[in-house]
Amino acid sequence: MDRKDEKSEARGKGGNKPFQSDKPEGFLQVERTLNFHLLPKAVKRRVYALKRLQLQSANIEAKFYEEVHELERKYAGFYQPIFDKRRDVVAGAVEPTDEECEWQSDREEEDLAEDLQKKAALEEKQADSAGADDPKGVPEFWLTIFKRVDMLGEMLQEHDEPILKHLQDITVKFSEPGQPMIFTLEFHFEPNSYFSNTVLTKVYKMKSEPDADDPFSFEGPEIIDCEGCKIDWHKGKDDSFFNFFNPVKELPDGMDEDLDFTLSTDFEIGHFFRERVIPRAVLYFTGEALEDDESYEEEDLEEGEEEDLDDEGEEEDEGDCDPTKGPPPAECKQQ
Repeated sequence: MDRKDEKSEARGKGGNKPFQSDKPEGFLQVERTLNFHLLPKAVKRRVYALKRLQLQSANIEAKFYEEVHELERKYAGFYQPIFDKRRDVVAGAVEPTDEECEWQSDREEEDLAEDLQKKAALEEKQADSAGADDPKGVPEFWLTIFKRVDMLGEMLQEHDEPILKHLQDITVKFSEPGQPMIFTLEFHFEPNSYFSNTVLTKVYKMKSEPDADDPFSFEGPEIIDCEGCKIDWHKGKDDSFFNFFNPVKELPDGMDEDLDFTLSTDFEIGHFFRERVIPRAVLYFTGEALEDDESYEEEDLEEGEEEDLDDEGEEEDEGDCDPTKGPPPAECKQQ
């Protein structure tokens, strides 16, 4: 999955909408079916053979994604020492060396306006002079990320913020080799006056196989269920964001539109934590990842607008070609 596709998945399914025909979907489905049935029998027979080949391709694609999951699990072990060091620095358990703190920031400083540079220099000088008040680690690291990212910030209420100041780390764990595709988000908290848990978990269950009833809709792994955890709240401390750990469940008789939307949003958030926030946490803290996301969103939007214009232009051209009125103009002759 390339970086652009990864961002699209993290944002969810509500991105650029394809060109919409004026014809109802039901009519289009019937129209497509009728067009197929108008084909000669021998041709239809070969098309069925092609569809069987397509099904084989979908099954191979499913296996491909299963192996991708295994690679993710394998490389998670390589990433973990880095994430552990990040956790320790954020919590103030480890003070990085001067060498570890070296960073080429000339370009960042050049990007600042002169007056902002002066203000930043003054604030830095004041902060240095108040050495006795030097904070521990990186205060409110994860809370800042939550507040910066719209998808996460929408989940918060003001009374959630004091609790999230105690959040020390967010990690992801993958299922063992040969086990069903599962990933678990773990939210690690320091001791606090809100609940007695030190770790809150959210388990996401996935599948990577074509649906028996609609195999050609397969586009890769999908989350099919999630499980939260019981929070041992101290009396009167229950808060809104933490409903995230008590997800709604699909009803036995199916889902209504609101429930489907709620579950889809929950799944999108799980993917976003796993694929974007956890691997690039410091860049969301500084805001750099947000700028990167916005640039891709603008690019996607521009591409979508161009496609819509092209589709509209094609439909207008087709509308000008009326076979009942003699030969069509040169620009819309069929090839």
